[in-house]
Amino acid sequence: MKNILVTGGAGFIGSHVVRLFVNKYSNYNIINLDLLTYAGNLENIKDIESSNNYKFIKGDICDADFIEQLFKIEQITDVIHLAAESHVDRSISDPLSFVKTNVFGTVTLLNAAVKFWKQDLSNHIFYHVSTDEVYGSLREDGFFLETTPYDPQSPYSASKASSDHFVRAWANTYKLQVKISNCSNNYGPNQFPEKLLPLMINNIKNNKPLPVYGKGENIRDWLYVVDHARAIDDIFHKGTIGETYNVGGFNEWKNIDIVHLLCNLMDKKLGKSEGESAKLITYVTDRAGHDHRYAIDASKIKKELGWKPSLQFEEGMEKTVEWYLENPNWLEHVTSGSYKDYYKKTYLVN
Repeated sequence: MKNILVTGGAGFIGSHVVRLFVNKYSNYNIINLDLLTYAGNLENIKDIESSNNYKFIKGDICDADFIEQLFKIEQITDVIHLAAESHVDRSISDPLSFVKTNVFGTVTLLNAAVKFWKQDLSNHIFYHVSTDEVYGSLREDGFFLETTPYDPQSPYSASKASSDHFVRAWANTYKLQVKISNCSNNYGPNQFPEKLLPLMINNIKNNKPLPVYGKGENIRDWLYVVDHARAIDDIFHKGTIGETYNVGGFNEWKNIDIVHLLCNLMDKKLGKSEGESAKLITYVTDRAGHDHRYAIDASKIKKELGWKPSLQFEEGMEKTVEWYLENPNWLEHVTSGSYKDYYKKTYLVN
């Protein structure tokens, strides 16, 4: 019996990981730890909240005493660490919050893991989920490999790069059994609408301007979030201890091209005339230090673990648009802030 602690399990990627593990592994207990800040939303996983092998706990990964008690009470056997501040714009305006959560929070978890697993570290896994942004920015050619030197360009990516280094240091110093993955941009259901795709979908729906940084020529590699959850499952169970795996969609798009694709999809879904939503595109001052291009070489995970994306991008985009249009209450609750009431209502918190 495993008691797996998933941090950030009420967030975008974390909720899909929690759902996958709860539904797929009835012999595992999944403990979902989330502080429920602005991006953590229990409505993301209400479909599995009554499952016998699932428990939600609200708490802060930076609280060392709380984390130690959690490891002790729940008898944590493994960690899948996803909790993080993740939005680059927020990191520019409030970098210290990113240092606290992404660096100090990760070290707090590492310390607790070593303390409670020290009798037999070989039977426990600490899996740290990171980002491709730690590698910096690419020009028009080339790809990020697992061996690419780190070159973070924003407070967000610098904080994630730092946390990656601490995980490797704990593996080297304390012999903690670690695995790390660095993933490209995710898209799909339940993403907080400060991110590009849900922001554009929501704004098109409400006939609001579609803000595009600079000329929209920045390039990203996109992966459907369910496929990322599948990759995390494969790495956790089949990945080699001490290894890093890059996870990507083999799928590069310029931001402006994605916005136009979304506009065309939304026009069809909403019964608008072709090109109507594209008139909402508004170019705004570019983000400070905006990385030009990210592109992942995911051949290692494909070759070693047999993982590959299950959806073509256009198919995944259509599924994503349909989900947001079919779940207007979720989007309304998130944009209004009323999603926070779900925790109070469900857990009878004063």
